Amino acid sequence: MTRAARITRLILTRFRSYAALDFAVEAKLVALTGPNGAGKTNLLEALSLLTPGRGLRRADLSDMAHAAGDGSFAVAVEVDGALGPVHLGTGLDAGPEPGPRKIRIERQPASSPAAFADHLRVVWLTPAMDGLFAGSAGERRRFLDRLVLAVDAGHGSRVNALEKALRGRNRLLEERAGDARWLDAAEREVAELAIAVAAARADTVRRLAGLIAEEADPASPFPFARLALDGAIENAVLDEPALAVEERYRGRLREARPRDRAAGRTLEGPHLTDLLVEHGPKAIAAGRASTGEQKALLLGLVLAHARLVARLAGQTPVILLDEVAAHLDPMRRAALYDRLEAFGAQVWLTGADPQAFAAIRGRAALFEVGEGRLRPVAD
Repeated sequence: MTRAARITRLILTRFRSYAALDFAVEAKLVALTGPNGAGKTNLLEALSLLTPGRGLRRADLSDMAHAAGDGSFAVAVEVDGALGPVHLGTGLDAGPEPGPRKIRIERQPASSPAAFADHLRVVWLTPAMDGLFAGSAGERRRFLDRLVLAVDAGHGSRVNALEKALRGRNRLLEERAGDARWLDAAEREVAELAIAVAAARADTVRRLAGLIAEEADPASPFPFARLALDGAIENAVLDEPALAVEERYRGRLREARPRDRAAGRTLEGPHLTDLLVEHGPKAIAAGRASTGEQKALLLGLVLAHARLVARLAGQTPVILLDEVAAHLDPMRRAALYDRLEAFGAQVWLTGADPQAFAAIRGRAALFEVGEGRLRPVAD
């Protein structure tokens, strides 16, 4: 049985615009309104830190500390999670050289934010993602890895290890060009990590594409997407033994040493993969669709991903939607709210215009954000 995780209390200490906040909530739909700069997105960012990675802004930890504080911050939540009620926390200690962020589960240290995934999964959509389909391959690759990370909490550490191994190979090509033994060892590590990263991506995209195909409705206000990967290794691991793909890639790295040395970087591998997205009903590349169509397509893709997380992890994720309703026409806005309510996830939405939430008054808990506080908005 799938369990819907729900955040019931959020406590912030010296985080962004919040010197201190203790906010209890029971609702499944939580709508936050207030002018630009009021701190709405800061609340969603705090919740996004309860996952592996750098949160929805991808900001440095030091940038999250309150301007009038000592450089430290803390984010804590009480969650009715996949394994029952639990207290989760993360933050940064003060100091001239702050270390990695602290991770707490039931107020006890945990080794990695990946441990949060046993209790809580979080997915999100922000305005910064609006240009995803027309943007760079690197942006789409980061989006892809975030999709994988919500399903496989260890994926981020493998991606980071692959990037580190690639940097090591690049240095060896420059500094020890004649020492084949060092390069053989480096390329063995790169190939092992590359296959692990590629396999996780390929499996997630295959499953997500299958779920979307099951539910595809050409008449939906959120057009269905067709997904593919532009990556030789990702496509190969779906049809061939992983060991064979790894050995072939290791051989290609060896052959490409002169070319990669001249370029100063590795020119082939999963670090260059692109996520290809097509507007399903129109059968055109997503980047060629109108701005409104791209927004609806992306929203549909994120919601489909949330359903995949629920299917694979056995827990319905918390969904964070930043300033999403303001850019939807009334028909799509109403359809979005109906879908969110039917899905059963806890959803946190933000919007500068309170009228954007008029359709869910009485169904959602609506709060006005400002001056580091949240005030209930009367129905």
